Amino acid sequence: MENNSILQISNLDVFHGRMQALWDVCMTVKRLETVALVGANGTGKTTLLNTISGLLRPSSGAVIFDGKRIDGLPPQAIVDLGVCHIPESRRLFPDMTVRENLEMGSFPRRVWKMRADTFAQVFNLFPRLRERQHQLARTLSGGEQQMLAIGRGLMSRPKICLIDEPSYGLAPMLASEVFSVIRSLREQGIAVLLVEQNVRRSLEIADRGYVMENGRVCLEGACAELLCSEYIRKAYLGL
Repeated sequence: MENNSILQISNLDVFHGRMQALWDVCMTVKRLETVALVGANGTGKTTLLNTISGLLRPSSGAVIFDGKRIDGLPPQAIVDLGVCHIPESRRLFPDMTVRENLEMGSFPRRVWKMRADTFAQVFNLFPRLRERQHQLARTLSGGEQQMLAIGRGLMSRPKICLIDEPSYGLAPMLASEVFSVIRSLREQGIAVLLVEQNVRRSLEIADRGYVMENGRVCLEGACAELLCSEYIRKAYLGL
């Protein structure tokens, strides 16, 4: 594993039944780095996040996190090591309160005793969650629910966050607020692998990016370079 990498994916092949979804995927995320993973719907981005977090098993290849191979571990063990997966569509517990949802994120033994401090950190990031901590999750707005999903992930005190489509369904102002929080995670010592439909915005807040097509990585580089790429401009930015 590269010395400065928190996550390294090597030659990953993943199947859904008999259908291959990922082909020989290689990728790295460095410590404190934000990496954008972009591509059209159905290209394998969510499949990759699910494989990293242990929800899917690869047929070949390896996922190495913080020096340890994790592709054979169950999801709860991967969370215990410091990987947080914030899925698309939030996946909250709708009939539990905001505070109860957050507390569910602090189940790893290594962080349970620190949850009071972690609550304070999450409420500092998202003051609205503090105000609504006794409300049921289903009564929140879409933007507040996304804040809660991110906050619940942060309750596990992760070393890396895998974030899937955080701006989906949000008004532009709320999406900007969520992106600002994602940008600030490096200040808390957290690396980010970001899947996001807003290609321009994700490349603007990330350090490096990977482009996936048909289950393969077809392009990678510094985000500033990708934003200037003729291919990216035509395929994803409509320029």
